[in-house]
Amino acid sequence: MCHYCGCRDIPLIKEFIAEHERVTDAAGDALRALERGDPVRARALVDRMAGELAAHWRGEEDGLFRVMREDPEYAQYIAALEAEHRELAALLPALDLADPSDVRTFTEAVHELHRHIAKEEDGLFPASLTALSGDDWDASMAAWRAAHS
Repeated sequence: MCHYCGCRDIPLIKEFIAEHERVTDAAGDALRALERGDPVRARALVDRMAGELAAHWRGEEDGLFRVMREDPEYAQYIAALEAEHRELAALLPALDLADPSDVRTFTEAVHELHRHIAKEEDGLFPASLTALSGDDWDASMAAWRAAHS
C-alpha cells in the first residue's frame, strides 16, 4: 500500500481503508477457521464480510466512483473494479464452506480481494487527490454516509 501521496489523510479515504481492513481481517479469520475445520465459524465470518462489503461498495460506487467515472481517463478502470465487486457479491453467499472445492474458491477469492484493494488504494485513491473538486468530495462523502446510515 502506498503511504506517500497523502490520500490516507482524507477522511473519506480513511473510511474506505478502515473498511478494507475489517473485510480482510474477517477473510483471514475465515480462512483460519477453515484450516481448523470450523466451516460454521467461517460462514459467519464470510457473511460479516459480505455485509461490510455491501455498504462499502455502495459508498464507493455511489460516491467516489460515480464522480471519478465522469473523467474518461478513469471510466474503464472503475468499470473493472465494479465488475469485481459484482463477482465477489455473487460468490460469497453461494459458497458451501464444507465443500473443499468451495474452500479453494474462497481462498482464491481472498487473494483476488487483496489485489482488488491494492488497485483502489495504490491507484484510484491517490488519483482522486488531483481528480476531484471540493464539490466532488462533498458528493462522495454524502454517498458514503447514505450507504452507512
